[in-house]
Amino acid sequence: MPLLISNLSVPFDLPVEEVYALAGEKANIPKGVQAKFYTVKTSLDARRRSQKGIRRVYTVGIELSSPALEGEISSRCGPCVRLRPPLEPLKPVHGRETLKGRPVIVGFGPGGMFAALLLAREGYRPIILERGESLSQRVKAVNRYWSTGVLSPGSNVQFGEGGAGTFSDGKLTTRIGDNRCEYVLREFHRHGAPEEILHLAKPHIGTDRLRKVVASIREEILGLGGEIRFQTPLTGIRSNASGILGLETSSGPLETNAAVLAIGHSARDTFQMLASLGIPMEKKAFSVGVRIEQLQDIIDRGLYGGLAGDPRLPKGEYQLSWRQGEEAVYTFCMCPGGFVVPAASEPESITTNGMSEFARDQANANSALVVSVAPEQTGPGLLDGIAFQRGLERAAFRLGGGCGKAPAQDAIRFLNGKMGLDSSVSPSYALGVTNGDLSQLFDRRICGLLREGLMRFERQIPGFTGGREGIPSAVMTGVETRTSSPVRILRGSDFQSTGMKGLYPCGEGAGYAGGIMSAAVDGLRVAEAVITRFAAE
Repeated sequence: MPLLISNLSVPFDLPVEEVYALAGEKANIPKGVQAKFYTVKTSLDARRRSQKGIRRVYTVGIELSSPALEGEISSRCGPCVRLRPPLEPLKPVHGRETLKGRPVIVGFGPGGMFAALLLAREGYRPIILERGESLSQRVKAVNRYWSTGVLSPGSNVQFGEGGAGTFSDGKLTTRIGDNRCEYVLREFHRHGAPEEILHLAKPHIGTDRLRKVVASIREEILGLGGEIRFQTPLTGIRSNASGILGLETSSGPLETNAAVLAIGHSARDTFQMLASLGIPMEKKAFSVGVRIEQLQDIIDRGLYGGLAGDPRLPKGEYQLSWRQGEEAVYTFCMCPGGFVVPAASEPESITTNGMSEFARDQANANSALVVSVAPEQTGPGLLDGIAFQRGLERAAFRLGGGCGKAPAQDAIRFLNGKMGLDSSVSPSYALGVTNGDLSQLFDRRICGLLREGLMRFERQIPGFTGGREGIPSAVMTGVETRTSSPVRILRGSDFQSTGMKGLYPCGEGAGYAGGIMSAAVDGLRVAEAVITRFAAE
């Protein structure tokens, strides 16, 4: 097995050949032994904003001409030198139960997509139901909404091929520790994502490249006998005491005893339907707030100091949080060099999201600035979290003038209790913004935490809030509500609903993931559960 040399912290501009030389020294490779070096992972450490302070941290792989030496070296060196275990292929053992019909996957976001990909590769020919349109038609519908304000409730930033992540920065970061993460990254790369995602600590694809990747994965699934039915929402579930019997859809019934629910966090009508059927669910925490925009140059300066603008450094990105007891305010889904985009899925509503292309070359940086909302803070009902989100979205629509524009306010004015905008940061929200008082949207608790976060994050990244001499105030645009699902569809260790055998809740909408990577990994886990139970046709 190859050696892994980790925690190599070096000046950010050190040539990679010199990094490899340091790795060889750390492993103390005997003379005369041929070695092949390659980068496994690299990250930027910019906690010290100076020429000498900004570092890159490498994990380097080494393959020796004498493999027997690899184990010997790892045993005599410190904890930063270890063997790299091989990437095991996903080859679940097929079960013996009989499938009635074909497995059905509801939703073609990351969770549904990777569940479908694995099932298709194992010969199960899945049927995918996607309430939205195919990618090419979905892009047209989204662009029409962004230019005219005419929303398609069935095909928008939330619904359609690829899921909500298709209109995002395409971030592939996750905190979960699972070897399936490597599988997902390699599949994204195989389907057209840049090679760098395999070794960057914070990989991203960008919305422009992610769309091509999604289309490529779809074509593989179709080529393996899978089927995708667009504009076909799930409308009901048929079952008996033994479990699921089939699904009701807008185009007619489907017989199946294996259905994967990868519905996404915005399928509110589906949650209502599941509740009416008595499918066990529980409320869960989520977050709400605003999108905050700064000039990307200001963020770069705040992170890199005098090295801001150095082409050897990536666009500056941040992830900030502050917690007091059970209360938290944090940034989420930061998009360097990107846009704030209209992301509603219901009429007369305002919902914001962030998006970047691979180049991250727009003038503004943006991120969600959000406050945690505990289940008990939205009311006693199972679906009260959805009602809470919807109430904010409709209030933002009214505050924006009822025409599709979003309410916006300078961060400094928000801190000082003053309404309006006079920042030189130009809001990027496609439908335009109106001067607003965002404190009218949120209760005292949320407003207080947003203000606390602004002040604390300004101390961490000078310029985050702005308002200093030469630094324009950041702009806040409301509202950000779709951070995660407000409910969880309960499932057991077998990945099946605790109330209906054969129903497999999956991904972010079911409450088991929080982003592209973790949703894709959960899709693989669920697909494995289906495979190990049922025989292929």
